[in-house]
Amino acid sequence: MEKPNRVGIMGGTFDPIHFGHLVTAEEARINFKLDKVVFVPAGNPPHKKNYKVSDAEHRYLMTALAINSNPYFEVSRIEIERSGYTYTVDTLRQFVDIYGRDTSLFFITGADAVLDILTWKDVKDVLSYCNFIAATRPGYPVNRLKEKLAEIKELYGTHVYLLEVTAMAISSTEIRRRIKEGISIKYLIPENVEAYIIKNGLYR
Repeated sequence: MEKPNRVGIMGGTFDPIHFGHLVTAEEARINFKLDKVVFVPAGNPPHKKNYKVSDAEHRYLMTALAINSNPYFEVSRIEIERSGYTYTVDTLRQFVDIYGRDTSLFFITGADAVLDILTWKDVKDVLSYCNFIAATRPGYPVNRLKEKLAEIKELYGTHVYLLEVTAMAISSTEIRRRIKEGISIKYLIPENVEAYIIKNGLYR
């Protein structure tokens, strides 16, 4: 198989994955001419200490179901197979080892996460391994974000691109709340993911 030149990495807990994630990944693929997007369900993220994340195997399988109709999407077990807290820097290091320095990596994440990026572990390495695509919803107040992007550019020379995505208004938190309260989640997540959630009694 030919080596990809540009690879998107879509990080997240995907608890559960929804159309906001899928549309964001597809928009990033098209707008940034990515050869593919690899979804990386978070293993044991340190920033979720106060929230019990669902079992990693459930989140991996839901992600696999959600992307199976898109030939440009893949799902990785890199983080869920790593023990202890999982940090983005270690994940990116593994992707650099897999693809080599000739492949450009683009880490796709929410704009809110980018605001905290300078607090991430080994941030200098993180910003040297990839460019970032910060997804925002329409109407998102970008002024504070632009100040942070300018700071990152000045300190590390790393590009952080903004990508406005309408479907970013959907959230996993809202979907979990709806399921718990017995409210419909149709048209917010793929049907096969909804069927998986019902079959396994998740988020009740």
